[in-house]
Amino acid sequence: QLKQQRDKLKQYQKRITLNLERERDVARQLLRDGKKAKALLLLKKKRYQEQLLDKTENQISNLERMVQDIEFTQIEMKVIEGLKIGNECLHKMHEVMSVEEVERIIDETQDAVEYQRQIDEMLAGSLTEEDEDAILEELNAITQADAVLHEPPGEPLPEQIPDASPVKIRAKPELVAAS
Repeated sequence: QLKQQRDKLKQYQKRITLNLERERDVARQLLRDGKKAKALLLLKKKRYQEQLLDKTENQISNLERMVQDIEFTQIEMKVIEGLKIGNECLHKMHEVMSVEEVERIIDETQDAVEYQRQIDEMLAGSLTEEDEDAILEELNAITQADAVLHEPPGEPLPEQIPDASPVKIRAKPELVAAS
């Protein structure tokens, strides 16, 4: 409604501005015709309308300020409502999970991590050099078997075949335990 009132005042302002220009021209014409009294009366009327125009401008400014204040207040209300909803959600989440529950979960997680670390330490130290050699030989055998299975049939083998015996690779115990 304020915006509509503002628009009506702007239309009124345009109408007064057009009247002022027309009356100024009429006053000039009256002065040329020697009708000074009528020109003076018309200029007084014009002055009164100029004062109305100033008042209208002030009213338009006030309305625009009010519209901006109302729009900003509406935005503030939406923000406050969003904060209220967020606060309610946080409160519900706090009811579901207490500080004690979080501490218990953290303790359980730390215990599980410590237990896993102990298992890793036991496995890393339990393999002997012979076990590691046997594991590497088995890995090489599997790799060679896969290579033979996936080798495409094709050209005959050359007469001299290079030595493809497996190379012994010694892995560090901590790498074997980690895998």
